[in-house]
Amino acid sequence: MDINQLLNGYDLTNLTVGVLGGHSALDCAHGAKRHGFKTVAIAQAGRSKTYDTYFKSHDGRGCIDEVITVEKFEDVLDADVQKQLQDMNTIFVHNRYFWVYFKDFSKVEKNFHVPIFGSRTLLKLEERDQPYNQYSLLDDAGIRTPKIFKNSTDIDRPVLVKAHEVERSYERAFFIATSPAHYESQGSKLEKEGKVSADWRTATIEEFVVGAPVNFNFFYSPLTNELELIGTDMRRQTNLDGFLRMTADQQKMALDYVDLRMIETGHVACTVKESILEKAFDLGEKFVKTTKKLDKKLDPSGKGIIGPFALQGAVVAENGKEDIVIFDVSLRIPGSPGTRATPYSGYLYGESMSVGERIGLELKKAVKAGRVGEIVT
Repeated sequence: MDINQLLNGYDLTNLTVGVLGGHSALDCAHGAKRHGFKTVAIAQAGRSKTYDTYFKSHDGRGCIDEVITVEKFEDVLDADVQKQLQDMNTIFVHNRYFWVYFKDFSKVEKNFHVPIFGSRTLLKLEERDQPYNQYSLLDDAGIRTPKIFKNSTDIDRPVLVKAHEVERSYERAFFIATSPAHYESQGSKLEKEGKVSADWRTATIEEFVVGAPVNFNFFYSPLTNELELIGTDMRRQTNLDGFLRMTADQQKMALDYVDLRMIETGHVACTVKESILEKAFDLGEKFVKTTKKLDKKLDPSGKGIIGPFALQGAVVAENGKEDIVIFDVSLRIPGSPGTRATPYSGYLYGESMSVGERIGLELKKAVKAGRVGEIVT
């Protein structure tokens, strides 16, 4: 998709930042408003009050200026909705919702004629069922990940089977197995109980690595060719977090009546030792460099990663030394505005900022320098 054609007719002095109403919409909108941009949210009918009521701009407060309500998020692809966005000179910030709520993501890549801040075609690499996916990318970058078992018969250590929920295929219903027989018995049992989807045998089988969970939330600027660490956090999951607050005997009793779930419900800001930072930056730099070398079929823009991304994993201790193991990748803004509660962006800019604020700052710099085309796809 030709970016010059998408920007043709845009008034770059009067831009609007657009978001889907969920995930990180408020973070993006707040950051955009802080840097002088207008905002618009595409809200889904029945779940729009956060945007058209509670955080709607009024009386000098709020951060959502305009709301376009649709029956389903996919309707953002409708010609009339796109026309409204184009008329507002909208730069759209995509997030995880673009994959979860769109049956055919290729339509976003090919038929969404609105400039996207970030990497339009790389989002699909997060999905493990893609021919070339996040594991491929991490491997090419030389970033340590847990060992992946292609066949259950090869299981020779504790593994995490990344199965999906029955009702919500995008949510996790992971389970642990220690041998081929244990894998089969656990998976079959959970399927029978309706706790994992029927396709659990196709799920990724990953070495179970025990460490301190940390998500490293980076920002790469094409304007300066610099990598920044915006913040660090870890996931908060229901009802896992509730179980972790119980004593061992309470957990055992509760499991007889309540199923253990791992549905992400938020994030908790955390920090890492300074001695780990250089290792984290090294991983981030390798990742950025590798995305710039991707085949044009994967990244027609040839720009690689733009703006926010996250390397999510854990810090492990082995033989008296610490190392970082990466489990997951986010190739867009992570849904964690709490990263501003960590000090890393403040060490660089004098005050901490959220990822949404950093996006707003990048867009502001690009407009001033006449380089908007470099940060959108």
